[in-house]
Amino acid sequence: MAEYMNMDTLRFILKDVLDVSELCKLERFADYDQESFDILLDSTKSWADKVFYPTFKAMDEDPARYENGKIIVHPVVGEVMKTAGENGWLGSTFSYDDGGMQLPHSMYTASSHIVECANNSLTGYMGLTAGAANLIVTFGKQKLKDLYVPKMLSGAWGGTMCLTEPQAGSSLSDISSTAVPQEDGSFKIVGQKIFISGGDHEYCDNFVHLVLARKEGAPAGTKGISLFVVPKHRVTDDGSLEFNDVTTAGDFQKMGQRGYCTTHLSFGEADDCRGWLVGSENKGLKYMFQMMNGARIDVGLIATSTATAAYYASLQYAKERPQGRKINNQGQKDVKNEPTLIINHPDVRRMLMLQKSINEGSLSLLLSCSKYQDLAEFGPEDTREYYHDLLELLTPVAKTYPSEMGAVAINNGLQIFGGYGFCTDFPLEQYYRDIRITSLYEGTTGIQSLDLLGRKVTMKNGQALQFLTKEIGEDIKAAMTYDDLKPYASILKSKMDDTQAVIMHLLGFAMGGKYDRFLADATVFMDLFSTNIIAWQWLVLATKAKEALVTGAKTYDDAFYESKIHTMKFYYKYELPKTLGLKETLLSAEVLTIVEDDVEVFV
Repeated sequence: MAEYMNMDTLRFILKDVLDVSELCKLERFADYDQESFDILLDSTKSWADKVFYPTFKAMDEDPARYENGKIIVHPVVGEVMKTAGENGWLGSTFSYDDGGMQLPHSMYTASSHIVECANNSLTGYMGLTAGAANLIVTFGKQKLKDLYVPKMLSGAWGGTMCLTEPQAGSSLSDISSTAVPQEDGSFKIVGQKIFISGGDHEYCDNFVHLVLARKEGAPAGTKGISLFVVPKHRVTDDGSLEFNDVTTAGDFQKMGQRGYCTTHLSFGEADDCRGWLVGSENKGLKYMFQMMNGARIDVGLIATSTATAAYYASLQYAKERPQGRKINNQGQKDVKNEPTLIINHPDVRRMLMLQKSINEGSLSLLLSCSKYQDLAEFGPEDTREYYHDLLELLTPVAKTYPSEMGAVAINNGLQIFGGYGFCTDFPLEQYYRDIRITSLYEGTTGIQSLDLLGRKVTMKNGQALQFLTKEIGEDIKAAMTYDDLKPYASILKSKMDDTQAVIMHLLGFAMGGKYDRFLADATVFMDLFSTNIIAWQWLVLATKAKEALVTGAKTYDDAFYESKIHTMKFYYKYELPKTLGLKETLLSAEVLTIVEDDVEVFV
């Protein structure tokens, strides 16, 4: 079986960099230890090898589709949902009281990385079901929890999040789905939702949709949105199921992730769709953001995992494909020599190193964010706000950087394969198609960038940014203890100073009431900010690798640790300098994208 991820790198980040076993000192995770974490990772890898990876290509070739009023998906979806219920995967991070395993988010993310590297189309069915169930657990009344959550965590029922409508797109303030209160406490739901991932298929007996809708008379905009549990089949008094007037109108045929269904749902066509309020009225968007923020981390992980699998396919090909000859010191090729493997060509090595630097830096960030989530929810009371704010600030980055740069990474992999990369004989073309959706899932790159600059940077008067500066400063100090890392630590410090200068420049527009100018180049700012964040991750990875080499406390051979340091140096040479141009753009006085009534530029 082809290698699609590296367990040693995953363990290195978890153990050496993040020291996730420290979480076991918290009451929430006291039943776990490092040995149990290792067993979890090994069993997940075995599951991925046997079930996920063998069906990766088959799910693309036999995609999800709409036939005769039903969604048809690959049979492995049913097998995985059943197994995920039986082995506790769906409730892995839930409390014992709610039928879960109380596993740290860090380890759930790590395990998800393994199976997503193997097959990126399968995990969404599990993740959305778990996320929907968690939303009910967090905000729903006990009756809703008792009625729906056990079935969802068993894998018998699926779960979704239903936000987008045909006429509104990402503008949730414009949703028109309505909810009319009924005498029995339910609400009559009418409306349509599109792009509903995992919205229907034959392998779950029921689907529990979490639907954003507006109660009649509610305030306009997002302030008037409420959240409802709307099952495909409602549960009767005797426990049986009856159709709840939720109709699957079709399935969108996608460029990538073709094995992952994306449905169009219609609620109340026969005026008999009932929903039940989750939490309080008019707070639906606030509640949904819990699931959306988690989903944004998940999307970043899908992108990272897809790009990681593509990297290992590229690496394997480069080690096996002979082509061309090495150039000697006179700039000539000796055609009498045998062709060399393409991994010996400097430009191929550059492209492989680019993939590695993007993927492993992204994985480190995502696992760090997951640890922040563990500490924000279950750490000491006096530190929870600190880690919550760090997570809030970094979430849009953790979703966006892997999605955008992961596509760049796979594109370089296609170059390594040459013409074969464009053909279905090799998996790169599928990886390239699959990753493209990740920059659109859960809010486009533009939306994430507006969130980062417009909300997260300014949140609590910049408190989260202060916390991040503190974290990076401590890691720069740690790197300074090693002479050969000092230059890179100094570079990162300079880059963070540049970022602060850019932020202050942009904030001047906001304070002057010019919000359109403040946010006009938010995506450029995201590029600048996220490139520096990954540089931070690489400095930490290199510092931990250097520490192992110096102290001799090594789990792996010297080459493993030297590889991390070498990749850090590559990132600082080839990627980090790009921020100079981004800084220049952000500080430029020219305004070229804001609408001017008297100027027509698209002619």
